[in-house]
Amino acid sequence: MKDTLFILLQHLLPQHLLSRAAGFLADSRIGWIKSTFIKLFAKHYQVNMAEALIEDLDRYGNFNEFFTRELKPGMRPIAEADIVSPADGAVSQIGSIDYGRIFQAKGRGYGLTTLLGGHTELADPFINGRFATIYLSPKDYHRVHMPVTGTLRETIYIPGDLYSVNQTTAEGVDNLFARNERLVAIFDTEFGPMAMVLVGAMIVAGIETVWAGQVAPQQNKSWRINHQTPPQPVILEKGAEMGRFKLGSTVVLLFGKDATEWSDQLQAETPVQLGQAISQS
Repeated sequence: MKDTLFILLQHLLPQHLLSRAAGFLADSRIGWIKSTFIKLFAKHYQVNMAEALIEDLDRYGNFNEFFTRELKPGMRPIAEADIVSPADGAVSQIGSIDYGRIFQAKGRGYGLTTLLGGHTELADPFINGRFATIYLSPKDYHRVHMPVTGTLRETIYIPGDLYSVNQTTAEGVDNLFARNERLVAIFDTEFGPMAMVLVGAMIVAGIETVWAGQVAPQQNKSWRINHQTPPQPVILEKGAEMGRFKLGSTVVLLFGKDATEWSDQLQAETPVQLGQAISQS
């Protein structure tokens, strides 16, 4: 009953208005507002500030600076494996993209092409490939890094809903990751094409990339940018930061057929850390 009411509430709430209001508060530099939110959040979620480059909560200019805090150097060593986790969090689901369908939870799935904004030519290389969905909880480090070295080919912004992306919602809302607002980044790598899909969610105040700054939220209009034209290609090394969430969300990672095999140690709800090996060597 509790889970049903939680899902129903999300259907009824003004998702975008609520999320934008949260974003306004998260950007506030008014002392009592930012300090109150930061300290309550850190205490409630037991955030490990010993890992942060700046441990003192009072030194953050606003909540978003705290939430997207940088880690101390060397805190997340990058494994020698072919592919590493792009973020701290937990595996929501992981497996094969069977005939263009991606498993979501408990008998629910969604279309690969829909996830990628309806662009069949982008989806084709990933059919029967591999996917990994990684959920970043509120207490986690919220910068997203490269699982392999890649050259950015294009980005696609897709407007959509802003449902929560936790496990309860994944089990109760159809096509969750293919209906929420999201940014798709397509990279060319030594393992073939790779897609990193940064999925927005309830109260997520924004999605940023290192090459374009904040790219979401936007208006209700999708866009697509080709990054293969001059003046300068965007090449990001394995382990380098590629983006971040202003409040938590999910990364869906896609590889083509025969590009990789996921580690046998990974299954739904397995915790992972940035830089941890997620592929078989």
